[in-house]
Amino acid sequence: MLKHKKNLIAFSIVPQIILLKILTNYPTFVESIYSHGIYIYISKGMRYAFGWLPISVGDVLYTLLGLYVIRWFIVNRKRIIQETKQWFLDVLSALSIGYFAFHILWAFNYYRLPLHESLNIDNDYTTEELVSLTEQLITKVNTIHLSITTHDSLKVEMPFTKAEALKMIPDGYDELSKTFPYLAYHPRSIKTSIYSLPLTYMGFSGYLNPFTNEAQVDGLIPTYKFPTTGSHEVAHQLGYAAENEANFIGSMAAMQHPDLYFKYSGHAFALRHCLNEIYRRDLEVYKTILPKLNIGVLKNYKEVSDFWNAYENPTEPIFKSTYNNFLKANNQSSGMQSYSYIVALLVNYYKSNPMD
Repeated sequence: MLKHKKNLIAFSIVPQIILLKILTNYPTFVESIYSHGIYIYISKGMRYAFGWLPISVGDVLYTLLGLYVIRWFIVNRKRIIQETKQWFLDVLSALSIGYFAFHILWAFNYYRLPLHESLNIDNDYTTEELVSLTEQLITKVNTIHLSITTHDSLKVEMPFTKAEALKMIPDGYDELSKTFPYLAYHPRSIKTSIYSLPLTYMGFSGYLNPFTNEAQVDGLIPTYKFPTTGSHEVAHQLGYAAENEANFIGSMAAMQHPDLYFKYSGHAFALRHCLNEIYRRDLEVYKTILPKLNIGVLKNYKEVSDFWNAYENPTEPIFKSTYNNFLKANNQSSGMQSYSYIVALLVNYYKSNPMD
C-alpha cells in the first residue's frame, strides 16, 4: 500500500505538467479564480505567519532543507545501485510534492492575464512615443534630482538606512492602491536575505520565497536601489510573477511614494529602462538624448553599475541562464530579456494617464 502511494505521488508530476499546459489557454480563469481569489488568502496568511519575524524564515528553511538533502544523498548513496528504482521514486516523489506546493502557493500566477490586458492598454509602441516618454522622464528626474541635491553634478545620497527603506516601501503601495485597490499591501513581509552575498555573486538583487511569501532583498546593493528592488519584490508578493510586470508595478509604487527620495529612485529606474530601449532601437537618438540628463543622475547609474561589476564572476552567467530557462519553462517566453514589455507598459500607461 505504501509503495503504491509513493508511485502515485511520484508520477503525479505528469498530470501536473499537463494541467499547466492546459492553463496557458485559460488566463482569465487563473486571473479571477486564483490570482484574485485563492492566492489572496494564501499570501496574506503566510505574511501574517512570517512577516512579523525579524529574520528570513524562508532562508532558514532553505538552509535546513539543503542540509537535509545533502544528508539524505549521503545516507542513501548505496541505494542508487542496490535499489535504483525505489531511489528514483523517492527523489521523484519529493520533486512532485515540491512542484505542487510551488504552484499552489504562488506560481499559478505565471499563467494569469498579461498586465496590459488587465490595465486595458496596448502592448506596443512607436519609437516616437518612446522618445516622448523618455524626455518627460528626464525632465521629471532632473527636477527631483535638483530639488534634493541643489547641484546637477552631485549624485543623490539616500538619507535613511536600508532597514528604514524597507519599512517605508509599503507607503508607496498605499498611494498606488488608491488607483488600483487590488494592489493594497497588508500585512508587510519584506526582509534582507541572509544569503545576500551569494545572491550578489549570482547577479540577483532580490527574490520572493514562494513557500513563505517573504520578499527578500539583497542587503548589499546600494541604498539608492532599495526603493525599487523592494517594491519589485512586493509586486511578486501581490501575485505578479512576470519580472517585467513586477518591474512596472514596483517602479509605479516608488514613483507614487510620498517620499521624494523614493520618487527619485522610481523615476530614475523607469527612465533607465526607456534609455536602454532607445539605445537598442536608435543609437543616434540615444546619443542626442542622454546629455539632457543631469550628471548627478548618471553618477547614480554608475554607482549601481560599479557595484555589480565588482562582483562579476564566471558563475554569474550560469545562474542567470538557469533562471532564464526557468522563466521560459513557466510561461514566460521572453525569459529575463523582456525589457521592451516594461517599456510598453510605461509608454501606454502614461499615454492614457499623463505624467504630473
